[in-house]
Amino acid sequence: MHEEVIGLIPAAGKGVRLGLPYPKELYPIISNNHYKPIAQFVVQNLTEAGLKHVVFVVNETKHQLIGYFGGGHRFDCNISYVVQEPRTNIHGSTSPGLAQALDSAYHLTKGKTVFFGMADTIMQPKDAFDRAYKAAKAEDDVILALWTTERPEKFGMVRYESDGRVIEIVDKPKQTELTEMWGCIIWRPRFTEHLHDCVFEQGISDFAQIMNSAISTGMQFRAVHMASGNYIDLGTYEEIMELDRRYREED
Repeated sequence: MHEEVIGLIPAAGKGVRLGLPYPKELYPIISNNHYKPIAQFVVQNLTEAGLKHVVFVVNETKHQLIGYFGGGHRFDCNISYVVQEPRTNIHGSTSPGLAQALDSAYHLTKGKTVFFGMADTIMQPKDAFDRAYKAAKAEDDVILALWTTERPEKFGMVRYESDGRVIEIVDKPKQTELTEMWGCIIWRPRFTEHLHDCVFEQGISDFAQIMNSAISTGMQFRAVHMASGNYIDLGTYEEIMELDRRYREED
């Protein structure tokens, strides 16, 4: 890689919907009689793409997550932690803390190309980041890795042209003709500055709004569809059961 790159994983949510006695990012996946917490999957996605520095954005209660991942040496990378400070002026967003969580690491991501993935998801193929990055052009500011979904109301849906140019992000629509959602994102320094300005200077909290405003100002967004594989989001007990079922079938 000719650019300076860094991984970014937001993990500051409270996980109140699941009510687990530990951070949901440590939910155990048992495969081949080995334990692996769900957050380890995205770390491996990042190291698969050659990244050596990964940042977790956490809240003040995530001691167990920090204890498990430590400095990252067991995972062939260096891991840093940023604590997301509470904000009381976040309103009207379907993902109230995401944009602010991403910007919390601005002092580490500034000037770098950022590989962003969620801590409570499993993405296949394992080299999704690597595929998306290799498909990018030098002029692209943001690269969205896309998966087909039958649950658009849960995700950020992407409208794009046949050449891969992204036109619009439609966040969690109740009804839509769109079928592809973004699952992870790579962005370059120009978008890092745009995100920081929106969050820190303008107080904008909606990540989809921030992306759409970047598109409207002329930033180049590229869609890269993951034709094979799947994307699993650990958000409800139903999704946990589906996750367990899939991995039992693989064993």
